[in-house]
Amino acid sequence: MRDCLNNRAGFDRVLMTVAATFLTVSATSALAQDRARSSAAELAIEAAIPRPEPANVPPPTAADFKLDATATVQEPAKDASSKEPVKAEAAPAPEKVETKPSDVATTPATEAPKTETAKTEPAKTEPARTEPAKTESAKAEPSKTEPAKSEAATAPAAPAAPATAAAPAEPPKDVAKEPAAEPVKAASNVPAADQPVADKIKDALGAKSSRFFDRRNERAAVEKFYGSRDFAPVWTQGGSLTAPAKGVIARLKDAASDGLNAADYPVPDFAAAATPDALAEAELKLTASMLDYARQAQSGRMHWSQVSADILYPEHPIDPSEVLAKVTTAADASAALDSYNPPQKLYKELKAKLAQLRGQGDGPMVEITDGPALKYTPARGKKQAEIVVQDPRVPQLRAKLGITENAGDDHYDATVAEAVRKFQDGAEMKATGVLDAPTVKALNSPKRDKQIDTVLVNMERWRWLPRDLGAPSLGDAYVILNIPDYTLKVMQRGQQVWTTRVVTGKPGQHATPLLSETMKYITVNPTWNVPPSIVYNEYLPALQQDPTVLQRMGLRLEQNRDGSVHISQPPGEANALGRIRFNFPNKFLVYQHDTPDKYLFAKEDRAFSHGCMRVQNPDQYASVLLNITMPNEHYTPERVRSMYGSSEIDLKFPTPIPVNITYQTAFVDDGGKLQFRKDVYGRDATMINILKNGRGKDLENVVAHTQPSYSRPATTLPSGVAFANNGGGFSSSGPSFFERLFGPPTPPPAPVGRRQQRVFTR
Repeated sequence: MRDCLNNRAGFDRVLMTVAATFLTVSATSALAQDRARSSAAELAIEAAIPRPEPANVPPPTAADFKLDATATVQEPAKDASSKEPVKAEAAPAPEKVETKPSDVATTPATEAPKTETAKTEPAKTEPARTEPAKTESAKAEPSKTEPAKSEAATAPAAPAAPATAAAPAEPPKDVAKEPAAEPVKAASNVPAADQPVADKIKDALGAKSSRFFDRRNERAAVEKFYGSRDFAPVWTQGGSLTAPAKGVIARLKDAASDGLNAADYPVPDFAAAATPDALAEAELKLTASMLDYARQAQSGRMHWSQVSADILYPEHPIDPSEVLAKVTTAADASAALDSYNPPQKLYKELKAKLAQLRGQGDGPMVEITDGPALKYTPARGKKQAEIVVQDPRVPQLRAKLGITENAGDDHYDATVAEAVRKFQDGAEMKATGVLDAPTVKALNSPKRDKQIDTVLVNMERWRWLPRDLGAPSLGDAYVILNIPDYTLKVMQRGQQVWTTRVVTGKPGQHATPLLSETMKYITVNPTWNVPPSIVYNEYLPALQQDPTVLQRMGLRLEQNRDGSVHISQPPGEANALGRIRFNFPNKFLVYQHDTPDKYLFAKEDRAFSHGCMRVQNPDQYASVLLNITMPNEHYTPERVRSMYGSSEIDLKFPTPIPVNITYQTAFVDDGGKLQFRKDVYGRDATMINILKNGRGKDLENVVAHTQPSYSRPATTLPSGVAFANNGGGFSSSGPSFFERLFGPPTPPPAPVGRRQQRVFTR
């Protein structure tokens, strides 16, 4: 019986140990769940209340519990006693948890092995059976459990356990989430007077409509720009125009001076904008006009593909974000916006001449009637007063000359007289400032209007060209060729280094293309590989008439295995390309070269080629370019000519030199005089017609053209045609039967009084 009791006593001690451990872990989990379910406000208050630092007290073990060995085993009494405490002590259990939160909070700080035991032990014992044991144990041994609690409350400060640190960490996050917009409001720099306008700007941009900005990249840039400043207006402050706004408005109103149309960049009436809605709308409209001006000033009112398929310039669109940042932060917003116009000297010279042609204005088409001469006499000290005459024609004159100040005033004052004087100077008349009969005739002359149109389209073409025409590493060196003037210039450091005459393409399908490329090398003694367009459009039809024509012209005919034809001319003095070819690879397959037809350079109009450009003095041209790109080699024209022979020699440039092929029918010469040239390809007429049709922003769209075809289709050649070789497609490549007998044929002498047939050249 005693052995039985001893065994039961040992079992009871183990059972109480497990129950105590499980009770501690369960209380900890329950409290953690209650804490997690607490609101953010309750957690924040609880975190603010000071709490005693917990001690790292381990859970109770078997040694902490003392079993009463004198107890007798009475099953009914045990049942009664086990049921009684459950009813009596069930209520105080929560009190222990609430009054000692530190006990629970420090529990997760125990060692990992103990945690594992706490997790695994409950699996062995059902919760329904262990709950009474927990309560009974807690009541039966108060002397053991209470000291442990008191130690936890009075223990010295120890490092916070992970659970203690984690519990208060979550509430601040929840609290911060509720007023998420507060930091943005606090960081806003929008003045109170501008906040209603900022709200309306935000609403307008949030609509994602194309009401103000029909280009996606510009709309995105505007949204980002205004968003970064909390949508505060940039053109007004407290309802009044800012300095940047005044500068931008002044530049937009003066757009005509740069060959643009001021009507394309409307300026909203800020004075009439009395509500936040109206101010926000005016704000965005001015921003849109500013971006339109910058875009067209830089790239042009029309895309070059609208004019012709044989134009190819590199694209250089604006960056809307850069425009917004640059103009709105510049000390002079007008100058910042003006900087998007071409910076080249020739463009600025045309701008000055345009002002002279217009008489400092871009007035409507007004006919000035004949009448007496009008003269303004300024005051000369006290003896002679200012003399200002009146005339009913003066308002018309003001409109014609673009004088917007006092537009209805009929006094011929100093302002009108100065505008007349500038007009006379631009018209190459004696600049007297007197409105006489010759001046009236010049003002009414259609020729004057045509010259203005010509200058306008030339300024437009300057916008297509790259902003940097030259190579910076070569002192901004570049080649510029003007087709209507038939001249080529080599420029370096802003100065002309060398110039020569050129022959350009014939009008029509052989027109020389407009392009910007880089010259990469020079070929001395080039082979002329005849372009497919000449082969199939000219030489093959000629073979049908005369099978020996190519042989007599010194050309080599080859037929490839696929039936296509290739025609070439070996190097030599009679080569169609002359002795030198200047190579700047491009999709049009054009280049600059020498020519045996030197007599064409004496003609005034020199549009005779198939598209390539023939240079009058190629040996000098080559030495100039070689000395720019390889200055230590000291090339001379004589050294270049010493390379002439029968073998090709390529002279590669370490740094390519830009080549710009332009179409300038109006330009200012070295003497400062405005020059006009014949519209040989009709480019001016096409562009003037496009601009006057008023298609607006549609002109900026790219027009897709059919790309030039360089295919070589299979061809059936007439019998009797001599081949240089068979290209791998025929069984015989040697001389014909008659050539073996009599030798190669000699070209017949040219008939008396008839020019010898020449080679078709590019």
